[in-house]
Order: sequence, then C-alpha cells, then structure tokens
Amino acid sequence: MGFDALLRRMQELKDLSGLISLTMWDQQTYLPVKGEEARAQQLAAIQSIFHERLVDPALGELLERAKAGPLEEDQRAMVRVLSRERDRSVRVPQSLVRALAEAQVRGVTAWRAARQARSFALFAPALQRLLELRRQQADAIGHSGERYDALLDGYEPGMTVARLAPVLLRLKERLVPMVRALAGAAQPENVLLGRRFEAGAQWRFTLRLLEEMGFDFSAGRQDRSIHPFSLGIDPSDVRLTTRIDEGQLSAVFASIHEGGHGLYEQGFSEAHHRTPLAAAPSMGLHESQSRLWENLIGRSRPFWRRFFPVLQQHFPQSLSDVNAEGFYRAINRVAPTLIRGNADEVTYNLHIVLRYELELLLIRDQLPLEELPRDWNRQMTELLGVTPPHDTDGVLQDIHWSTGDLGYFPTYALGNLYSAILFATLRREVTELDERIRGGELKVITHWLGDKLHSQGSRYDAEDLIQRVCGCGLRDSEFIEYLKTKYSDLYSVAL
Repeated sequence: MGFDALLRRMQELKDLSGLISLTMWDQQTYLPVKGEEARAQQLAAIQSIFHERLVDPALGELLERAKAGPLEEDQRAMVRVLSRERDRSVRVPQSLVRALAEAQVRGVTAWRAARQARSFALFAPALQRLLELRRQQADAIGHSGERYDALLDGYEPGMTVARLAPVLLRLKERLVPMVRALAGAAQPENVLLGRRFEAGAQWRFTLRLLEEMGFDFSAGRQDRSIHPFSLGIDPSDVRLTTRIDEGQLSAVFASIHEGGHGLYEQGFSEAHHRTPLAAAPSMGLHESQSRLWENLIGRSRPFWRRFFPVLQQHFPQSLSDVNAEGFYRAINRVAPTLIRGNADEVTYNLHIVLRYELELLLIRDQLPLEELPRDWNRQMTELLGVTPPHDTDGVLQDIHWSTGDLGYFPTYALGNLYSAILFATLRREVTELDERIRGGELKVITHWLGDKLHSQGSRYDAEDLIQRVCGCGLRDSEFIEYLKTKYSDLYSVAL
C-alpha cells in the first residue's frame, strides 16, 4: 500500500514532466511570435508546480518509508532515481526555479533575434541572466568548489570536471594530429557540391529512413525547427524535428540522428512507463544512440549500398551521375567546418572541446561576456583552422546556451565514446552485421539496442549499464580505433 502511494506520486511527476516537454516542443516549432511572453509565464507556472510536487515533504516521507521496506529490484531503482532528483531539487528555492523558466523562454527569443541580426550583442543580456541564475542554482545544489560539477551532474550523473577534463584532453591530443594527417592527404571528391536537393523530396526521404529504422509514427512525429531536437513526452508520444537546407542533405543525417534519440524514447519497458525508470540514465548514453545511428550506421558503406538507390529515386536529376561509392566518400570527407551540426566524425569532438572550455570559464566567471565571440573565433581558428565570418555561424549557432543548458555539451563527446563501445559489441553479437545492413535489416539493430539498452531505462547508472552490456566502462579506445580503421581506408593514409 505504501509503495502504491509513492507510485502515484511518481506518475504525477512524470505526467507534469511530459507537459513541460510538450510546451517546450511547441515553443520551438509552432508557437506564434506574439505568444512568446505568455509561454514564458505558462512554462514558469508548470515548472513551478513540478518543483513544488517534487520537493513536497510528503514525497520525502514516502521515499524514506519505501527505503525502509522490502522492495523489488525495479522499485528500488525507482526510489534511487527519484531520490536523487529530489535531493538536487529540494536545495533549489522555488523563486529560482520560476526565474530560470522565464529566463529560458526569453533566452530562446533573444537568441533567434540575434541569429537573424548576426549580432551576439542582442543575445548577451539574456545569456548574462541565464549565467547568473545557473551559478545560483549550482551554489544551491552544492559543490566542492567547482560550480560546473553541479550543472554537469544534472546531465551526466556522477561526472565531474576532474574526471571529464582528462577525457577531453586525451581526445583533443589524439584528434588534432589525425585531422592534420587527413588534411595533408588527397581528399575524396565532393560529388555533392553545388547540387540542389528539393525540400519536399528531402522530407519524404527522411520519413522513409525513420520508418526503416523502426520509429513508430503512431507513437511520434517529425516536424521542422531551427535547431533539430527530440523530446519524449511519453513513450507513446515522441517528437522529432529536423532542419532542411536545399543546398545540402544535412536533413537526412539530422533525421537519422534524432531518430536514434526517438527510438530510445519509444523503447522503454512498458512496465516503466510513467515512472522515473522511463528515461535514459544520462544524456551521454542518450547521445550514444543518435551518434551510433547517424555515423557508425548512417555514414557506413553498407548503409548506402542499400539506401543510395532509394535516395536517387527521390532526386533523379540531382544524383543521376553519382554512384553509391562516390556518395559514401563525399559524406565522409574530413574538412573542418564552422558548424558543429555539420561536422564530420573526426573533427566533431573538437567543437565540443571548444564549447566545454568556454562555458567552464563562463560559469567560473573568468571570461567577460563581451569577449566570448572573440575567444570563440580564436579557438575555432586554433583548433580547426576556420574562422566564423559572423556571430550566427559562430557563437550563436547552438541553441543550448539560450535555454541555459550549461554542462550539456560534454555529453555529446561522451556519447561518441559510448556509441563506439556499443557498436563494437553489436558487431560481436550480431552475425554478418554489414550484410544485414546492406540488406536493409535495420530493425535487427533497433531490436538489439532495445533489448540491451532501451528497455533497461534508468534501472542502472550509465556506466554500469555499459559495463553490463559491453564488459567495459567509459574509454576512448574503440572510438579511436573506429576512426583509424575507417579513415585510413578512405584516405589511403596511415593514422
């Protein structure tokens, strides 16, 4: 009886969380411009209600009572996950929760205007406000002197700057020479350059790919947004977005990427629905799914042996003189780019290193905000050899800071590492994987991931789950080996 009362509270919190996600999805897709101020108040109200229910002393009593009694394995996991979330939230005052919710909505509005005007100065006041509030939040949650730890822990439980910094430094040290070696090699021809890909055909092709991957459109949908993203309102209602540019096929890879997230959200065990276990244990693990699908599968030779003829059918004029091998080589060119979302697999993590280093300085209040665009451009030049011509292609390109998601960016790099570990295990356990991908059997991958990972939800912590599935924890050896094998072949160079 006692756990039943706790379960009802868990379900209520999950329902409120879904409403918050739905409100945010609408804000970034269909919300009228004049509705933005009202949406700030609405979102603040819902988040305040969620916070009140989460920190309610009565919920604390139910959790303590549950810990003292006999529980099944899943029930213990539910109590652990909810207790952790509550312990963080109970330290944050209600006034700060509301202020953050309002600042997030206004931050997105300011970011959009600044992007259009190509002027960071228009966004700076909103970002300053978000930084102030996130510092207050970190201090309220508590830390051992590193505010960033408190924020990072919200996305990647247990991760700290002390552990993260060596991981990113090692990646930086291994990737920079690799980028230079590939830059000095003969580049594969970019057979896609200068071609036009009609928006409607791109849209139809992305829907076809999502269906082939196993995304259930009776339990989700795809729409368009400035910045592609995914939100799970419930496993029965998962929202994806993509961005279409007729000058390139980036929507294809954005949809595959978001589809990886979407499959995770749809794949939670039915027994976990409306409980704290219907969630990924970390954003890094969630990101591993999108990166695995987008890159290790979606940029592979077997994948395009199967789907390039289908792509040609959608763009008969644009691709009539291109073959599958030429297309494969073109989409895997290593060329430093201004835009993180368009970055290749080798340079991508250097974009993350840049953002991590800058936002760490911002949270520490060691970088004056007016100097942020200059430092961004300087690091882009040093790390990647490219310099943004204006703020929209530079410091304003990502939506994350406008929503106050400081501490989020490192999870992309962690996701890349986890994706390679999972893919190596998938190769060992699924016989003739390349042949099955070439035959269009993508759902064998979906089912394997669903069984091993998605259905587990938050039953285990991220690294514990990877250890259980793959026999190892977080490391970069599989990722580096994957890059060396693939790009040594593509570029005919020793790496």
